[in-house]
Amino acid sequence: MTDKISRFPVPELDALPEDVRERILAVQERAGFVPNVFLMLAHRPAEFRAFFDYHDALMEKDVGLSKAEREMIVVATSAAGQCLYCVIAHGAVLRIRAKNPRIADQLATNHRKAEITPRQRAMLDFALKLSTRGSEVEDADIEALRVHGFDDDAIWDIGAIVGFFAMSNRLVHLAGTPPNEPFYLMGRVPKG
Repeated sequence: MTDKISRFPVPELDALPEDVRERILAVQERAGFVPNVFLMLAHRPAEFRAFFDYHDALMEKDVGLSKAEREMIVVATSAAGQCLYCVIAHGAVLRIRAKNPRIADQLATNHRKAEITPRQRAMLDFALKLSTRGSEVEDADIEALRVHGFDDDAIWDIGAIVGFFAMSNRLVHLAGTPPNEPFYLMGRVPKG
C-alpha cells in the first residue's frame, strides 16, 4: 500500500479546526486508526462537516433499514462504481454489523447469489438500478419495494444512500485515496 492518501493537501491534525480534529480523534479511538477518507476530506473543513453529518444522518439510524442493510447498499453500489476504498472500508463495517464474514465479498461480486433475504435482494436490485441506470427508474420499481414492506422513508433512505455514496465514490476516485490496511481483516478475524 502507498503512504499517499490523496492527490490533494492532507493537513496535520493539529492544524485542523478543533471540532474536525476531535471527530477524527474519536474515530481513531474507536477504530484504532484514522480511516484515510477522514484525512482526505479534512483539508476542506466545511465540506468535511457536511459530508460526515449527512453520512451519519443516513447510516447511523436503524429505522426502516437495519444498519447492516444500509452498508449492503454501500458495498453493492460502490462495487458497481468500482470504488475500492468504499467496498473495502464499508465491507468491513458490513461484516461486523451483519456478523457474517462472507457477505461483503458476495455483495461486491454478485448480490443475486449472496446470502441475503428476498427483501434485501429487492432492495439491492433497486439500489443498483438507481446507481447505474437512474434515468430508467419507474413507479413500478418503487412499487416492487413496497411489495417487500419498504415504506416511503425506507425507499427514500435507499435512494439517498445510493446518491450520497455515488458522490463519495467520485471524491475517492478524484483524490486517489486507498483503503487502510486494517479494513481488509475487520470482521474476518477476531479483534485483537
